[in-house]
Amino acid sequence: IKLPSLLGDPLPGGLREGGGGEAAAAARLRARQGHPKGARGPRRRRPAAGMASSKPLSRFWEWGKNIVCVGRNYAEHAKEMGSVPPREPIFFLKPSSAYVREGSPILRPYYCNNLHHEVELGVVIGKRAQAVAQEAAMEHVAGYALCLDMTARDTQEECKKKGLPWTLAKGFSSSCPVSDFVPKEKIPDPHKLKIWLKVNGKLRQEGETSSMIFSIPYLISYISEILTLEEGDLILTGSPKGVGCMCKSKSRITASERISILGVFYNKKMFVCFLD
Repeated sequence: IKLPSLLGDPLPGGLREGGGGEAAAAARLRARQGHPKGARGPRRRRPAAGMASSKPLSRFWEWGKNIVCVGRNYAEHAKEMGSVPPREPIFFLKPSSAYVREGSPILRPYYCNNLHHEVELGVVIGKRAQAVAQEAAMEHVAGYALCLDMTARDTQEECKKKGLPWTLAKGFSSSCPVSDFVPKEKIPDPHKLKIWLKVNGKLRQEGETSSMIFSIPYLISYISEILTLEEGDLILTGSPKGVGCMCKSKSRITASERISILGVFYNKKMFVCFLD
């Protein structure tokens, strides 16, 4: 078997044992360095694992691959859904086509008659994470966003009864509205946030991230043991109690987060979306 021929790149002088092989290797090296006609040029360098790319994380929704959603991460929400708080994280995926930005409509799926809102803190991954220890997990966080996990609740109930995945209920287009990106430097402790959601000016949801069952480092460590988190990926960390139906066709959704920085509080408006 002529190995170099199989590789499509014959060595100068053929392949011989002893000195002939060394001479052939040297000739090949000289040919590569000179780049004669037909020879391969230098290979392009790929970013090493963990290195940041040139894509702006401030617009993660335009190029991020995965949306990982954690379910029942607030005990009160688990109870209102008739479930027992989990012992280990429960998560599912949304496609990147689920992203929707401020001012854009949330599209109700044609098969849904009971569309629910769930406000959540989103964690934006800043560098590749695979089997990461909890102690190092926050090194992989680039920042945060306030998000909605829009859910076709009636469809979800049917999926549960039939033992089917939740893709129809959770993964439809525009099911993941997101706010602007907030760099992690502006949020010293993401476990000390208050998040809430109003519909037509009426408070629907309110909770504190300190009530999460599983912390952000634990979630990153747990998820990265199962699937590799890439730069630009988003983790939705769960919803507090108060989820409810968006039953009117022109309901207005607003959500805010209250952030404590060195004892100074300020409100960051998230977005306004209209149900279409």
